[in-house]
Amino acid sequence: MNLPNSLTLSRIVMIPIFLWILSSSFPWKGDGTQELLASILFILASITDGVDGYLARKRAQVTTIGMLLDPIADKMMVTAALVALVSYMPQIVKVWITVVIIGREFLISGLRSIASSEGFTIQASDLGKLKTVVQIVAVVSCLLAHGWYQWHVGFVIIPVYWYAVASIYFAVAVSTISAIDYFVGFWKQIDHASADRRKATVIARRKSASIL
Repeated sequence: MNLPNSLTLSRIVMIPIFLWILSSSFPWKGDGTQELLASILFILASITDGVDGYLARKRAQVTTIGMLLDPIADKMMVTAALVALVSYMPQIVKVWITVVIIGREFLISGLRSIASSEGFTIQASDLGKLKTVVQIVAVVSCLLAHGWYQWHVGFVIIPVYWYAVASIYFAVAVSTISAIDYFVGFWKQIDHASADRRKATVIARRKSASIL
């Protein structure tokens, strides 16, 4: 078990701990400890998401199990956080919001599977990377908004609740736009691959006819 794979597994292990912190059985509630710990854990898990891939490439330790577990760990963490927030912060994280964001992940996974079977890959776009950052900010903002409506820093008032509202809707918008962008890229690739196959079939038939 190399270091990148260990980091990926640690992200999966963090999921039940994260859910326990947000549960009613967590012993320290009501003073912001619950929200802070959940936020810190989610941020740490998000950091491992970038670090494990970087280390795998830098150390030439890209493995099949790592390629399998990494996207699974990512989707499990985001899904767990959003589903938990539906009950934890229902006034901000609506059911339809969770369905849209998680549905986007399933859509992209399906398109990647089809692309792989067709022999091509679609690289992650800048929108996809922005989507990841926005989702992290949205989840952390919603967690903190459960404990604080606003923060007073000197003469400055930080509206934590409204930041959470804005970030979660922005996450929905970016997730939707990035899904459309990914689908357009996929469609162009699959259409090009289909054209190449048709061309190869025609050439093969012509060669066969000339031989006969």
